[in-house]
Amino acid sequence: MFNLRFSERSVILGAFAAIYLIWGSTYLAIRLLAETLPGLSAVGLRYIIAGGILYAWAIWRKTPQPTRIQWRSGWIAGVLLLFGGNGGVVIAIRYLDSGLVAVLVAMVPLWIAFLMWFWPGGQAPSWKVVGALGVGLLGVVILAAPVNLLGSAPIYLPALLVVMLACLSWAVGSVYSRTAELPSSAQMVSALQMLGGGVMLIIAGAIDGEWSRFELQAVSWTSFLAFLYLIVFGSVVAFTAFSWLIRTVEPTLVATYAYVNPVVAVFLGWLIVDEPIGPRTLVAAGLIVGSVILVTTENARRKPQPDSPASEAPAAPAAMSCGPNREECRLDERLQKKCA
Repeated sequence: MFNLRFSERSVILGAFAAIYLIWGSTYLAIRLLAETLPGLSAVGLRYIIAGGILYAWAIWRKTPQPTRIQWRSGWIAGVLLLFGGNGGVVIAIRYLDSGLVAVLVAMVPLWIAFLMWFWPGGQAPSWKVVGALGVGLLGVVILAAPVNLLGSAPIYLPALLVVMLACLSWAVGSVYSRTAELPSSAQMVSALQMLGGGVMLIIAGAIDGEWSRFELQAVSWTSFLAFLYLIVFGSVVAFTAFSWLIRTVEPTLVATYAYVNPVVAVFLGWLIVDEPIGPRTLVAAGLIVGSVILVTTENARRKPQPDSPASEAPAAPAAMSCGPNREECRLDERLQKKCA
């Protein structure tokens, strides 16, 4: 019995390490990939390959084929989450440090809380959530201030706006997924989203002229390995770990990845590619991550808890359904209907 408990505990710790470290490292991986590969097109190809793997896996497990409406809903969600969301990240990382982008992306739960305020049938946030929104926006204002602040120079404002639009796209896609008709299989939903978003990213890359600038002989091993890492670990391994965790431990614990990932991203960017961590970034990151913690914990407190492990999981952590890896975080219709 002791060995069984020890083994299960080890698996849980390993799964948390996957969603903490792997998803936290995807921002740096995207930056390394885009150094010598066409960023939008390569990320799009990543999703098509990963989506194909998940689709084949779902069919192998006898999952029913999606209906025409489910295909349409999955592709719409994929375009919002991956094309709008991840595409914005790829563009922004051309001008901003990967860790800083991760900090800004952490605001997605705040955007969701804001949208749910005005969405038909949505719920007005508590005063604590409204206060958290204000704190998070203060962090963005500190980053965007066009003056030297806390000894740090201002960041490139257009790139910051691109990240904000990407966050808004993720938030809209997340809220849309709550009521859209989608398959009950988490693998199938993620596959549809990845395929839809991946195709649009490749089209966007072609329009941007990425392939006309691409030189195969210039591709570095670093970029190629980052590409493989994003497919195997970022999409498949971490997604599997997340899907297992959400059904094994408290969803509120799983949601902690939403504010651990930015810390991991900032640290890895500093450690591996010498991205600077100035006082401005630290203060803004503290405000933004702190506001996300307030939102997720407050939403968890306000959500009804399940009567048993077999009940619907409380999806108070709205961050589960959005962000640069949120195509992997789309669970199933039961969970999404509880997302706030």
